[in-house]
Amino acid sequence: MKYLIGVDLGTQSTKAGIADEHGVMRAESACETNLIYPEEGAIIQNPEEMLASVIGAIGDVMGASGVNASDVEGICIDGQMAGVMGVNRAGMAAIPYDSWLDTRCGSARRAFLDYGEERVIGITGSPISYTAGPKIMWWKENHPEAYEKIHKFVQPAAYCTMRLAGLGGDGAFYDHTYLHFSGFADTAHRVWSEELTEALGVDASKFPRIVRPSDIVGGLAAEMAERCGLVEGTPLVAGCGDTAASSFGAGVTKPGLMFDVAGTASVLACAVGEFVPDTKHKTIMFAPSVVEGLYTPMAYINGGGMCLKWFRDDVLGKTATYAELDSLAAGVRPGSENLLFVPQFSGRVCPNDTLVRGSYIGLQWIHGKGHLFRAIMEGIAYEYAIYKGIIDELVPGQSYERILSIGGGSVSELFTKIKADVLGIPVSTGAVADTALRACYSIAGYGVGMTDDIASLTVRPDDYHGSTAPDVSSRHEYDERKDIFEGLYGALHDTYERLLGLQAMG
Repeated sequence: MKYLIGVDLGTQSTKAGIADEHGVMRAESACETNLIYPEEGAIIQNPEEMLASVIGAIGDVMGASGVNASDVEGICIDGQMAGVMGVNRAGMAAIPYDSWLDTRCGSARRAFLDYGEERVIGITGSPISYTAGPKIMWWKENHPEAYEKIHKFVQPAAYCTMRLAGLGGDGAFYDHTYLHFSGFADTAHRVWSEELTEALGVDASKFPRIVRPSDIVGGLAAEMAERCGLVEGTPLVAGCGDTAASSFGAGVTKPGLMFDVAGTASVLACAVGEFVPDTKHKTIMFAPSVVEGLYTPMAYINGGGMCLKWFRDDVLGKTATYAELDSLAAGVRPGSENLLFVPQFSGRVCPNDTLVRGSYIGLQWIHGKGHLFRAIMEGIAYEYAIYKGIIDELVPGQSYERILSIGGGSVSELFTKIKADVLGIPVSTGAVADTALRACYSIAGYGVGMTDDIASLTVRPDDYHGSTAPDVSSRHEYDERKDIFEGLYGALHDTYERLLGLQAMG
């Protein structure tokens, strides 16, 4: 039997797993990593700690699985997407990992906006936010000495793969699933944009080669093999971004499927066969899929799922379980008796609006816990409907056979039903929870030639056990309210601005 290793390099933890050639998991391991807060707005991570977590997690799964090291055919790492770090000529970290959560680069967004926001979106496929492009500009403007030491900009998963393979700076790479966040890529053509690097004054030589997720980038170096409990030379593929891994691993491998991550963040994505950047609404991120020629346009609510946790833990003091709150909310009519909830506690990401905050609108004496809880779920679904409406504008005529839902919130039958009713698309649940590792196994297996189908080990649509069809009568109730919901952002904008102004003065 042959085996494959996958590693998911997350924001606060690193998970690794080992599976056989059929995708059957033999062992899994996880270890925490630390976010560092050196100053206001700054959130960084230590690249060496991230590397150590990868090595430790791989070593743990090898020890727990009992698999012979010589039977491991390949390794794939996925990782955080929107941040950036740099390596020197020797391939060692030149700066800390500037996390996707770090907001210091806000002022550096201005260079992209001044050049032309629509033009940048048209080339890269992504609205301008706290992503790699502005971060690179921030390092150039605020830490020129550190910027000069950077030989190549990379992502943390690529850095860990480079170190495992013993690659120097010239061996650095950037796989195509990260390109839309880079700020400097011609995403449709998989090349670095001369127009953007020249216009913004960034050294084009600092950008590494662009590869596919399944490309073999090196073999495990002797020292690293010993530390991981593996054989020297074990192939390492380039890997991909974590969101790309989650959607690909969940089975979003062809047009006509949507993808819902009902987790800490609430993510809605889909699969289409063309590159149509959102230059009008500046909301949808047009991300390249692991699958060649496929794109996964997406948008998300930062902390959408956390709103449910906030209500249960902070408002109710953990006096009820999610199941009990679901039961109460299920007894409330669709539309929550005209109660609306804005699920944007820390600002709106898609489109970028830092002024927006969370809100309940339309509170009456008739509203109880069930109404309040249901309104949160409906607010997330209404936001999804906005995203879907924009995607429908960008790719008219594309129909969707179902939404594949994963994450903790997907176990809620009510939440699933609300999404199906609001969006008018069946929602399927019940697949494996960790789809990112499934993606890594599949990419590694294809890269090393174990299969000629890159999606061979991903979750198949038939692996989803439950399916909820939309209810026509409920959808009518929601259609009347989702337009009102969308209008809240404009109606409340001045209120949010004034409130934040008072907060700043205080």
